[in-house]
Amino acid sequence: RHRPNLTRTRSKHTMIKLSAILKEVGLNEEFATSTDLQATIKYLDKKDSVLLLTTSNRYQIPGEDKDIPKSTLLAQVVQKALGDKAIIMDMSEMTIHNCEGNVSRRDGNSCGPKDALLKDKTKNPSGYHRCWASINNDDDELWKITKDLFESDAVVFFGSVRWGQVNAFYQKLIERLTWIENRHTTLGEDNIVKDIDAGFICTGQNWNGQDVVGIQKQVHAFFGFKTPSELYWNWQFTKDKNDESQQSYKASYAAFDKDFDIEDSL
Repeated sequence: RHRPNLTRTRSKHTMIKLSAILKEVGLNEEFATSTDLQATIKYLDKKDSVLLLTTSNRYQIPGEDKDIPKSTLLAQVVQKALGDKAIIMDMSEMTIHNCEGNVSRRDGNSCGPKDALLKDKTKNPSGYHRCWASINNDDDELWKITKDLFESDAVVFFGSVRWGQVNAFYQKLIERLTWIENRHTTLGEDNIVKDIDAGFICTGQNWNGQDVVGIQKQVHAFFGFKTPSELYWNWQFTKDKNDESQQSYKASYAAFDKDFDIEDSL
């Protein structure tokens, strides 16, 4: 396929310390509770259409009760509270191919040019979806997400922290959406998400959740989304990053349910 030469002169950027990012985005130092969840619901209740994207996975053992990831449970609580105005999509159960890395080609950034338009009005009614991986893989289902995304007033990503970063499903998704950011930065076109609120809510066991949320809030701002503070927070069971005991992992579920009243909310 043809990829135009989109080489741009890159300006020099000063490295920003993570602590400065956290201060800039205004995150709380303490871990989230039901108060944060209620603030999220209250904020989203003012919207007409909300997309809740879950990205954490869990293997289901045959014959046992379904084990739902904690971040997905939070999404379900939000969806129930908002009713018909909100839908949940589980990205971990969809066929989403890897990003092709076209943003950093030798001939420049060729992620999201007009040549990469997904020419299917059913899959791309907005005409915004431009992704080479969607064109090159007939079974790719990223269009299911973007079709609802561009029809929504707000999108909230729900994920889990694994080894100090967001889980792999979320990272795959955000990389595949890079063309949204490229349109108004590298390609000089309009920001197609300027009127959409974004959020990132995650859960983790013992390490780095606050930093993960801070980074993702900055990423969403780079993309061009609005990033209200009510939609960015994390729940973490313990501040002891060295606590890897079996007892701790089991206790986290009881603590999570207590903090958010999950059983009573669903």
